[in-house]
Amino acid sequence: MLEKIDLNQKLDKKTFKRIIPELRNRLYVVQKSSWDAGIPVIILYEGWDAAGKGTSIQMLTRPLDPRGYKLYPIRAARTYEKKHPWLWRFWSKLPARGEWAIFDRSWYGRVMVERVENLIPEAEWRRAFRDIVDFERTLADDGCQIIKFFLHISKSEQKRRFDKLSKDPMTSWQVTAEDWEHTAVMMIGFSLMKKPLNTRRQNGVPGRSSKQLTGVLPGLRSTRPSSTGFRTSWRLNSHR
Repeated sequence: MLEKIDLNQKLDKKTFKRIIPELRNRLYVVQKSSWDAGIPVIILYEGWDAAGKGTSIQMLTRPLDPRGYKLYPIRAARTYEKKHPWLWRFWSKLPARGEWAIFDRSWYGRVMVERVENLIPEAEWRRAFRDIVDFERTLADDGCQIIKFFLHISKSEQKRRFDKLSKDPMTSWQVTAEDWEHTAVMMIGFSLMKKPLNTRRQNGVPGRSSKQLTGVLPGLRSTRPSSTGFRTSWRLNSHR
């Protein structure tokens, strides 16, 4: 599926500068509306290493009221977290009504990296597919809005970014041997995901930022929870 995405689409900086102030204002209004209506919101980011998840989250949160959201960078489960059911560490981070929770990586690592690198038995990752669907359905049925982004870049673009980071003494620490390995791991893992993707393509920081702001807004346009419950889908952001 990813190989079919057009990575050549771009948004010029002039257009970006023209539309971004309005998008930021709308995002702030939507955050305030979800607070007033008591609607909890989950926004999660997945994607390749060096795809720009941190930069994207920074752009997303810039116009938000910091009192109304929490950001969670997700890493490997800690020792005490492994003593609980695997979703426990995510349950404990869910937003209160009216608040937003933003995840830098998420529970999908269970069926992606952990599966492909054989970090868990087959029986556990197979059960995780069902666990994830049940988890998200429970949240959506309770009125939670779930928005998911996958940031896609080409292998050549990822290598260029890794090389650039590695050559700079101030950023070389950000690139490890595992980062290079995860390129192949994540490609395999993502192909195994069961949920459909709503594709949103762009090229460069201007396109990525505007696409994600416009991706958040439609999902939160209504101040009423979905009457049918399960409102969760992926939005794919891409870069050559």
